[in-house]
Amino acid sequence: MPALRRLSLAGLALVTTVAGVSMTAAAEPPEPTGLAQANRTIQGMSLEEKVGQLFVLFAYGPDAQLPDTRNTKLYGVPTAAEVVAKYKPGGWIYFDGRGNVQNPTQVATLSNQLQQAAIGTGLHVPLLIATDQEQGVVTRIGPPATQFAGGMALGASRSTADARTAAAITGRELKALGIRQDYAPDADVNVNALNPVIGTRSFSSDPKLVSDMTVAQVQGFQRDAGITATAKHFPGHGDTVDDSHNDLPTINHTLEQWNTIDAPPFKAAIKAGIDSIMTAHIVVPALDPSGDPATLSKPILSGVLRKQLGFQGVIVTDGLEMAAVREQYGDAEAAVRAIEAGVDQLLLPPAPEVQFNAVLNAVRSGRISERRIDESLLRILLLKLKNGVFFQPYVDVAKAAAIGPAESLATAQKIVDKSITLIKDHTKTLPLSNTPRKILVTGWGVSTTQNLANSLTKRGAATTVAQTGAAPSDAVIADSVAKAAVNDVTVVLTRKAWDSKVTDKLGKQRKLVNDLLATGKPVIVVAVQDPYDIAYFDAAPTFLATYGYAAVSMESLTKALYGEIKPTGKLPVDIPVAGDPQKPLYPFGYGMSW
Repeated sequence: MPALRRLSLAGLALVTTVAGVSMTAAAEPPEPTGLAQANRTIQGMSLEEKVGQLFVLFAYGPDAQLPDTRNTKLYGVPTAAEVVAKYKPGGWIYFDGRGNVQNPTQVATLSNQLQQAAIGTGLHVPLLIATDQEQGVVTRIGPPATQFAGGMALGASRSTADARTAAAITGRELKALGIRQDYAPDADVNVNALNPVIGTRSFSSDPKLVSDMTVAQVQGFQRDAGITATAKHFPGHGDTVDDSHNDLPTINHTLEQWNTIDAPPFKAAIKAGIDSIMTAHIVVPALDPSGDPATLSKPILSGVLRKQLGFQGVIVTDGLEMAAVREQYGDAEAAVRAIEAGVDQLLLPPAPEVQFNAVLNAVRSGRISERRIDESLLRILLLKLKNGVFFQPYVDVAKAAAIGPAESLATAQKIVDKSITLIKDHTKTLPLSNTPRKILVTGWGVSTTQNLANSLTKRGAATTVAQTGAAPSDAVIADSVAKAAVNDVTVVLTRKAWDSKVTDKLGKQRKLVNDLLATGKPVIVVAVQDPYDIAYFDAAPTFLATYGYAAVSMESLTKALYGEIKPTGKLPVDIPVAGDPQKPLYPFGYGMSW
């Protein structure tokens, strides 16, 4: 490996030079035998092994030894262990929706199985196992792991200390499961109320607040928990009406707007020592007029991110299985162009064999130099050395079973309590007295409505649940209205009621709320995801925003309804008038209390 000139430890600093680029990363002094083993392994790597290390793969199922026909279809082998043996990937990612997450013991066991498979290939380089644990709407590891309400809820609280604590708790629990990289925090500045893919994943529409929260979470993940944080989605996914999972969005910010709105959180993250940054599958003409998505753009990744902003850590793509990056060039070419653009890790290749061979052949043909591969390989290795997985790849399964302790759950509850935002209460309905009453809980979310009902019941309310979904039929609406008529108070939960493009095409949530209001009974409307819903419920006299719909958020909501806590959350975004994004309805910083 000619490009690897030096790999050594000096005090607490890991320093190396590759292709003339000096890189330094803080690290605990490893065991001398471990460093020697790493050097010997790297120097002996074949080209195939080097290319494999650039890929971040996944497999279906909860056990690395369990066959699954979906793995065979994707990789040509049935088990996760065989996928690792075949491709020798450098990274791995977990999804709850793909059968990887059942309980802490199972996840920790899976991590150990995968690491055993990686080390057992003869390459002796452990995997960097990752997941998307942003908290809130993007949460892969559910209870008993500690749950938080997500980015925008933290933005509503304005507390950077709480943001850091949330990241520290999350990071420590992920580490106990064998997960050493979190694809968080979301550093996008959500300035578009109609953004279908970011929304409450963002801390705020204010670049300064997003920057402060991003830095706090980088510190929580990396300094406090000792895992790798990943700021996403560079160069900024906050102003789009298209979902990059399905379409290729264009961000028409001017260069001045990009520097003012989108860039500050990433600059702050880099200054704070962020280990990894994830790309966005978006076109930004002001940064690259070619029409290429940022993931495949050398001007954006090598030019802006590396040279202009000075980032020397690991660049990982957003999922390559997303439509936005697949259609323009095809899977094989997209993988090659991503490496040419400056990417280090190729996440979730939808055609692994095709894309692996495409990169391999690009090197063999001279299109990509082996030195370029070595640059990415070294960054990945340095990251594994820094966060400790290179020398301690395995976890204690017994300790993993103890994640989500009472102390962490109590801390999370206090943090989420601060996020509840009261936006309207014209009829002075709140706080509710302790008088026994019948309460109907209706609107979106099977578990969310039930969790709220459970919290209300603990306060002595006689609750009825009528879950409607995000696009209720007229019959379902009529049923909820009938139930409201025989209850004292109705709490109706809305989720993305503004989204007439995908979530609620016929505006049925709006009809539900308006029909409930027509009963003349007290109605409390609660947006459990985007606070922008309020623009569509002018007639609602009482409206709150929780920014999240997990049980912890419903408990905080109940505490606010009963006056056990004062709602102290302030809007972290501007809310425009429905249909007129330039006209403000409720400004950033607005929030009522009593």
